[in-house]
Amino acid sequence: MTLHIGQSQRRENARRHLAGRGRFVSDLALPRMLHAVFVRSPMAKGRLVEIDTSEAEQSPGVVRILTAAELNARCKPWVGTLDHFAGMQSPPMNILAEEEVLWTGQPVAMIIAKSRAEAEDAADLVMVDIEDSEPVTDGAAALQDGAPLANSGARDNLCYEALLETPAVNEAFADAAHVVEASFTFGRHTAVTLEPRAVIADFDPSSGALTVHHGTQTPYQFQDVYARHFGLPEGKVRVIAPDVGGSFGMKLHVYNEEMGAVAASMILERPVRYVADRLESFLSDIHARDHIVKGRMALDAEGKILAMDVDDLAPVGAVSAYPRTSAAEGNQVIRLMGAPYNMPDYRGRLQVAFQNKVQTSQYRAVGHPIACAVTEALVERAAEVTGLDPFEIRARNLIADDAYPHVSATGYQFEKLSHQASLAKLREMMDPDALRADQARLREQGIYRGFGIASFVEITNPGAAFYGVGGARISAQDGAVVRMTPSGDIHCAISVTEQGQGTETIIAQVVADQLGVSPERVSVTTGDTATTPSGGATWACRGAGIGGETALRAGRKLRERILTLAGALLQADPATLRLEDGAVVDVATGEARITLEEIGRVATYRPDTLPDGVDHSLTVAHHFAPSGYPFDFTNGIQGSLVEVDVETGIVRILKHWVVEDCGRIINPLLVDEQIRGGVVQGLGPAFFEECQYDADGQLTNGSLADYLVPMACEMPDIEIAHIETPTEDTILGAKGVGEAGTAAAGAAAMNAVNDALRPFGARLTQTPMTPLRILDALDAARKQRTDP
Repeated sequence: MTLHIGQSQRRENARRHLAGRGRFVSDLALPRMLHAVFVRSPMAKGRLVEIDTSEAEQSPGVVRILTAAELNARCKPWVGTLDHFAGMQSPPMNILAEEEVLWTGQPVAMIIAKSRAEAEDAADLVMVDIEDSEPVTDGAAALQDGAPLANSGARDNLCYEALLETPAVNEAFADAAHVVEASFTFGRHTAVTLEPRAVIADFDPSSGALTVHHGTQTPYQFQDVYARHFGLPEGKVRVIAPDVGGSFGMKLHVYNEEMGAVAASMILERPVRYVADRLESFLSDIHARDHIVKGRMALDAEGKILAMDVDDLAPVGAVSAYPRTSAAEGNQVIRLMGAPYNMPDYRGRLQVAFQNKVQTSQYRAVGHPIACAVTEALVERAAEVTGLDPFEIRARNLIADDAYPHVSATGYQFEKLSHQASLAKLREMMDPDALRADQARLREQGIYRGFGIASFVEITNPGAAFYGVGGARISAQDGAVVRMTPSGDIHCAISVTEQGQGTETIIAQVVADQLGVSPERVSVTTGDTATTPSGGATWACRGAGIGGETALRAGRKLRERILTLAGALLQADPATLRLEDGAVVDVATGEARITLEEIGRVATYRPDTLPDGVDHSLTVAHHFAPSGYPFDFTNGIQGSLVEVDVETGIVRILKHWVVEDCGRIINPLLVDEQIRGGVVQGLGPAFFEECQYDADGQLTNGSLADYLVPMACEMPDIEIAHIETPTEDTILGAKGVGEAGTAAAGAAAMNAVNDALRPFGARLTQTPMTPLRILDALDAARKQRTDP
């Protein structure tokens, strides 16, 4: 019997995309469809005095111009807080600014026209009078006494704060033989998806039904949002997510523009389309990261980690994003610090600050790269002060592979990880002795290379404790409906979604193995709330671990149904039969007894020939929610080799290594694709990507001419190896892998750059590590050496 789980298989939909047959929201054209463009605030902070639309209303093609008085009345405001984040505040938000503007690019009016071009022309004619006021752009300054409010609806600029602390942390530092410390700055960046945010809202007044074609990861989340905020029965709201050209978490969140399209469609009773252009994406998509972290680590004389003490300041914009909040990133930062290490004590403080910039919120590997970079940079410093090799200090401190279950000092429960095995495999792949010898030889020639490593833990398969406990209507379960057609083919409708990562392919592989068919005979439907069962969809690396388990259990239910039918037809005990190669096979002899096509024919067209009481339906449904551990953590380790030109500050990334343990691997090819893509998204903000603002809150590099994203020529060969430690919480044993590459890539790269600069005494603690920052670090180190 051929097993498809564990085998490499190409993404089936990749062939369709290569043939130009992708079906994205921006490809759709509905009858009587109108186009939306938003007039945006040119200022980061100010009082909205007047909006004059008179000239724009006469512009060709304009159907309607909507301002806050009309548009906001259609929508219940949203508040980006969660109940389990005690004390968190965020003022209510609505579609258009009413009395004040809070960030550059906030929508203040909505133009509806017959074409996008006509709407843009009219938007240029709208006159907006804003009485500007001093914006709050610096996160640290925002929390100082006397700072102006970033949002007048808030009591102060502190959105949320948290403290984690073990009882003996102060004693650990007092008794430590060594204490290393540093401050880190992580710049803002954004997703830059190939497909921008896009939506077509279509309200049908004859039925009261709303259909929204939406480029999103989470159609069921938005079905709930649209129903509640627009006062519609949930059963009257359909959300369809067709092909989605990348998301990375950015398309999880509620945005003013999508809500505006729904409200406008309800007002005009016609389809309304909004597609962001690239400038709008920079101004209005959520941004990521933006942390200032002070960290220190205590060690004993043998280099064993005793404790960490961390302060994280996370500015998040003028409001917290909805419904997942902008505090979740910082919360994971302080909870993931030191995660791979056997560290008895810990203190982590988090302050989330309001400021007059666009919101930050969840993006690929939420909080992981920050926690990993701080932890691993401090481990590198600890190696220096203790005289230990970077591999050796980790070997002494990583949680032993036989020490599970384990609870971290921050309270996370780990079922079973493989840090020590991962470290050993990485050492074998990298051959650090050879790298050191090569490094020494090249330094004599004035060539400066360095390598760095970084161990990581990744959160996957989150249960209801992740969002549901805070009152968010974000499902932790997934559903699947699996049916066999009269021809013996299989169809699976499932709530997890596809954004290019291969969800449809792995679900087909899982179902195929349960039903003894090839994956080519399994079609998978995702992304439509009217045709798939309710579920959480794809985020936080849950597609394979939760969606795959749902499909597996549904497939097994259908298998039992088919074998029962086969037993009735063959007058045989179903226990003596199995499914293999599209047929029912005798377990003892391996002889094929009846094909799936024949069973499908009889069950569909001649159920009268079956014995009484035999269930002849060929459709089953199953819902699965994770239980047991709150998360299925994955782990791994990465290494990076770089060469730094000390005259120009330019870094060449020569090679990158990843050892990763995502539990049971369903499709090695897709897993490696996910890791490589994740590494690139981790190296991007490490070296290139940063949303830069001036003191007035103006984004100064909001175009792809100024905002740098990594391309193929900047990326190294990425060598990948695997360890499989299946979770015992599920039958399938799969965990997630989508964020593993991103989690530690930047940390390994920072350690590599600092290793290359070690002869000069220079050190980088800010990302992106641009040539200018590298030259500044070299200059500062040179001055420190020459100053008396």
